[in-house]
Amino acid sequence: MTFSTKILKQAPLNQWLVVLWLLFILFVAGIPGYFTGNWEWKQSAPIVNLKQIQQLGTQGLDIPDWKTLEQKELPVGGHKWSWQEIQKQNSNLKATLLLYPQGSPKSYPQVEWTDIKSLAKWEVAQYRLASFNIPQSNISKTNRDIKVKARFFRATLKNQNSRTYAVLQWYAMPTKGSPSPLDWFLADQAAKLHKQRVPWVAVNIMLPIESLGQIENSWSEMKSLGKTVQASLTANIFANKG
Repeated sequence: MTFSTKILKQAPLNQWLVVLWLLFILFVAGIPGYFTGNWEWKQSAPIVNLKQIQQLGTQGLDIPDWKTLEQKELPVGGHKWSWQEIQKQNSNLKATLLLYPQGSPKSYPQVEWTDIKSLAKWEVAQYRLASFNIPQSNISKTNRDIKVKARFFRATLKNQNSRTYAVLQWYAMPTKGSPSPLDWFLADQAAKLHKQRVPWVAVNIMLPIESLGQIENSWSEMKSLGKTVQASLTANIFANKG
């Protein structure tokens, strides 16, 4: 089953119609190339800085104002994630950062959140969609904000004496973030019209909170860390410095 077929089956009706419309546009745009023999879909455009993205698995991510206490590759659901324990500078606050980088031009987001849940064996509560913006002027010379939507919830680990975390999850892309594979798919298909691709990295942040506590009490700190992680990925991993 192709990724586009899988997305069409999973998407709500309105999103399904958007995908069909986009696929129609892509089909029409490709007809001239088909008749001239210059069929551009025979080979996908390369992923900018793919090697640098892949190195996240073994090297982790440098996060301003946070220091890495330990980093290692961690097998999760048949994939290799970067597991990183970090601590805020001049503070006792610690967090866990899990990153799954895109493995190849043919790799696409699919079951990362299910894999993490299976590994941690956690119970989810207080789930909601969260969002935050990062001024692009903080990263580059443009003024367009990076808008991130993410899954935000409380996770209680069954195998660690009910240890409780606030969790933030999203797929980071160069100019946006979303927890939905469909958002990446639409952005990637649009980029292909310009002979480009949209790279991605799955991000999972876990911040310890009091047992069965309220995640909203940790939102300010979690949002700040989420902004820092996305900004670091955009500036240091996704950016084309060649």
